[in-house]
Amino acid sequence: MVVVREATDTFTAQRPRLFGLAYRMLGSAHDAEDVVQDAWLRWSGHGDAVDNPAAWLTTVVTRLCLNRLDSARARRETYVGPWLPEPILTTDPATGPAATVEERESVSLALLTTLERLTPPERAVYVLREAFGHSHAEVASVLDVTEAGSRQLHTRARRHLATAPAARPRADVGPLLARFVAAARNGDVAGLESLLAADVTVWSDGGGKVSAARRPVHGRDAVARFLVGILGPSRWRGTGAAAEVNGAPALLGFQDGELVGVVAVDTDGDRIRGVRVLRNPDKLTFLAGQVSRSGELSGRPS
Repeated sequence: MVVVREATDTFTAQRPRLFGLAYRMLGSAHDAEDVVQDAWLRWSGHGDAVDNPAAWLTTVVTRLCLNRLDSARARRETYVGPWLPEPILTTDPATGPAATVEERESVSLALLTTLERLTPPERAVYVLREAFGHSHAEVASVLDVTEAGSRQLHTRARRHLATAPAARPRADVGPLLARFVAAARNGDVAGLESLLAADVTVWSDGGGKVSAARRPVHGRDAVARFLVGILGPSRWRGTGAAAEVNGAPALLGFQDGELVGVVAVDTDGDRIRGVRVLRNPDKLTFLAGQVSRSGELSGRPS
């Protein structure tokens, strides 16, 4: 019994890191949970014979994710409208590391979307190196490739991601988000435009299950009018709460107490450069569970 308890305690201590790894690999909290559960089943049968639990579990989780990525990519090719990752509260310690700028950037909606460009092995190397700081020797062992092969995959991944947004220092963007929400809710197109960058883009993910734009919307005027159209007084009758979603400020929308949408913003501190609207109900259930458990949301602006 002592051995079983020790094995359970070891896995429990590793669980947030394993979830963080699987989520960054897959972009889906539900799939990440399934992978971690599969890893537990393997661990429960072999954990007492493992010399290096962290390395063993990292290898198992990474390879389980690689097995899922090809089928996930096929599903996303037929996805209705823009595909966005499943959002998570990064203030929840159960979802893995998000304390530093680099850790938050590695879980950002923008980067997770961009990671879809990579092949599964490229994504694995990038996540293990950039988000978790593993050496090429360690990555090579996980993927069963040579160190040279790991370096080559990493180089290719960085080349593909050259246009990805750079990590920005954490800044207090609460006032900017509050003005953004107020302008959208009041139907103030001009006021909203003043908060947006000229090249701003909005992506809206409804998954074909709820109303959403089928293509990205570009440009300050078009984005402002789109946001007023979905958040303005003629459309929105719910309440909202500010939260940190995937390392960035976001508005959570509630209807009769149920989470029905997430509006996440990418900002340089002065202007909003990107907006991601998640309304697919299948992608909101994990975040809704986090919200109900956390009790840490700020006041809900109406």
